[in-house]
Amino acid sequence: MAIDQNVEELLIMGDSDLIIRQAQGEWETRDVKLIPNKKHVEDLRFKSIEFRYIPRCHNELADALAILALMLPYPGNAHIDPLEIQIKERHGYSNVIEAGPSTHPWYHDVTPDMLLEIKRELLGGMRVDSF
Repeated sequence: MAIDQNVEELLIMGDSDLIIRQAQGEWETRDVKLIPNKKHVEDLRFKSIEFRYIPRCHNELADALAILALMLPYPGNAHIDPLEIQIKERHGYSNVIEAGPSTHPWYHDVTPDMLLEIKRELLGGMRVDSF
């Protein structure tokens, strides 16, 4: 994508210290599945490429997007439009909640049947009687 848009300077950020150091050439790439990717990165022709490690705890947005990506079904040949992300001054939930504080805990309306259903889903249909 960057090549198609004639990008000259590229900043690649990631939360895997291992991958970032391998891409920078500081550490050797031994995983057979990653060697073609490493070669492809070496063949890229940009004016400059910078790799930057960002610890996962400082990259909540990427973590949330990764979780979202795992939740969505994605047929391999489908096109997915880019997400438009806006940074707000406060959390989204505080923009829509108008009710006052509750005296009940967050789980007050969870029923035993709901818990059994959740356990079944998590255990892939296994019997949950013993849990």
